[in-house]
Amino acid sequence: MSRDKSGEAKQRHPHAGTPKGFRDYFGTEVTERKTMLDKVAEVYHRYGFDPLETSAIETVEALGKFLPDVERPNEGMFAWQNEDTDWLALRYDLTAPLARVAAQYRNDLPSPYRRYAMGPVWRNEKPGPGRFRQFYQCDADTVGAPSIAADAEICAMLSDALETVGIQRGEYLVRMNNRKVLNGVMEMAGVLDPSEPSRYDVERGIVLRAIDKIDRLGEGGVRALLGEGRRDESGDFTKGAGLSPDQAEVVISFMAARRDTETKTLTALRDLVGASIIGAKGIAELETIAELLDHQGYGADRIVIDPGVVRGLGYYTGPVFEAELTFEILDEKGRKRQFGSVAGGGRYDDLVKRFTGQSVPSTGVSIGVDRLLAALQTKKRAGSAIAGPIVVTVMDRDRMADYMSMVAELRNTGLRAEVYLGNPKNFGNQLKYADKRGSPVAIIQGENEAKKGVVILKDLILGAQIAENATLEEWKDRPAQVEVPRADLVAAVRKMLVQ
Repeated sequence: MSRDKSGEAKQRHPHAGTPKGFRDYFGTEVTERKTMLDKVAEVYHRYGFDPLETSAIETVEALGKFLPDVERPNEGMFAWQNEDTDWLALRYDLTAPLARVAAQYRNDLPSPYRRYAMGPVWRNEKPGPGRFRQFYQCDADTVGAPSIAADAEICAMLSDALETVGIQRGEYLVRMNNRKVLNGVMEMAGVLDPSEPSRYDVERGIVLRAIDKIDRLGEGGVRALLGEGRRDESGDFTKGAGLSPDQAEVVISFMAARRDTETKTLTALRDLVGASIIGAKGIAELETIAELLDHQGYGADRIVIDPGVVRGLGYYTGPVFEAELTFEILDEKGRKRQFGSVAGGGRYDDLVKRFTGQSVPSTGVSIGVDRLLAALQTKKRAGSAIAGPIVVTVMDRDRMADYMSMVAELRNTGLRAEVYLGNPKNFGNQLKYADKRGSPVAIIQGENEAKKGVVILKDLILGAQIAENATLEEWKDRPAQVEVPRADLVAAVRKMLVQ
């Protein structure tokens, strides 16, 4: 502990700052997020899904180890040991907790069980620009449905959700693939042995994570990860899968197998999986999904087969999908780039099996809430800003009861209102506060107005762009100030709000 000149110990103050990789959310962003999620929930509800909320904390055993960032402490989770020796962790997604719920309440829930969930998740990943350790997800899953029609439904619902919140057709694509196809390709590349499925688990995990990073690392970075490994700009080294150049070429060819039509894409995939039984099954499932979507009117302008989609999480067993926004934005260096992925998911038939020992076919999707909201803000479609509260100013602190009576009348009729509770000495600061809050109207009643039985209403919307250092005289000169009888307060405010 440091000491001052007199020898007295100086009190140490904590640093006021968010931990690295975390952020704070303020009023407008919270409101816009809620508005967006309400629209998504309407779509999920229309499809017959019910809401579910689970604990933010699960046992490490229940969560399982499926995260792609295995080089981080606790394999990507924020985990700690409890007093009773159980290891606990913050949930890293909303799917693993669902598997626990499905197993725990399997005798009470309908089968299939259709649920949606929204909330924050935490990952102990290396933070970077736009990458945070806490972020919001919005999931929808069907548990107990073996039919591939459930996967087709998830893709259709994701498309509907994006258009409902304001992403227009032509600005996005839902891209789908199948892990079984990739397994067939890896079988042909010699990193999957059907007779000994767990033999190359580590290598396949690295391959999955490498392919999933193609947008960020490019083909060269992926090739490095498929081989000996890659060192990033900070000097950190990521171990590779150890594939030979020929093996890596098979994987790269798989990633580039998308053609201009679904028929041609499927033909290219058939060539790559060769005699692999699991690969052929995956291609047949993709064909079925495409046919079901086509019958519902979801064409290639909305949903396409794309072998480049693999998803980084390790628990997917069948179809996988991502929603990519295709419009361009400017990055922090002013360069044009596509916005990228805002949602992803797939089939995970073995996740509930970890608890019950019995296979429970499941499929679902997760929307990255923060990224989707950022996209809507970029397009200025996040919803109009919610007006701030009507502010009742305080001209005479001894008459606080009168001001509280005014604000109560406004609130009782459904209007958002507050009394200024800061230091009322400087009246100009009160109006500056109201302006900073986005208040549409300020209510003023000094001693003279009280004697006359009137109040003054000041329209603040017209002066929203006033300078930060405005004087009291400048405030007084602002237009749209009216004097009305105190008894007409609510009616007069409502009239001013609709003008």
